Amino acid sequence: MNESYDVSAHEVDMTREFKTLLSWSPSRSLLAAIRSYQRHQSRSNPFSWLLKKWAVLRHVFWSVISGADIPLNARIGGGLLLPHPNGVVVHPQALIGPNCLLFQQVTIGTRGRGGAPQIGGHVDIGAGAKILGPVRIGNHAVIGANAVVLSDVPDNCMAVGIPAVVRPRPSQED
Repeated sequence: MNESYDVSAHEVDMTREFKTLLSWSPSRSLLAAIRSYQRHQSRSNPFSWLLKKWAVLRHVFWSVISGADIPLNARIGGGLLLPHPNGVVVHPQALIGPNCLLFQQVTIGTRGRGGAPQIGGHVDIGAGAKILGPVRIGNHAVIGANAVVLSDVPDNCMAVGIPAVVRPRPSQED
């Protein structure tokens, strides 16, 4: 069975973000800093204020180390995987669903006007892909390497090329 269909688009798998003790994983450390900041953002006690400031420092450090530009207020579902985070850019208004996979040099942003992309659950985005403007990427979609997505991609489809052409995703039997 194809493993990519086994990951849920709705049930968050946080084990994809966990770090093992003393492991070197800049992308997971960056996500941990973002999650920590967001967790303490709504709390008003002095200890949370201190932890929020610590999360900001960690975010800056791991952003430089990883080479990723993911804002602290990013709306990211759990279970995000960034195997090679170098050059990943996420717009602050973009929405990324649970259990997504982003490879290096991915840009998720606007086209100067309009809104930011909304990415569904368990979407795999190939290296160098650009998703721009108020587009919706459906659950279990695949965005090919270096694709430039300017229009919506339905559930269980793939987008490849410049500009991206939407095609049905190969079935599990293929």
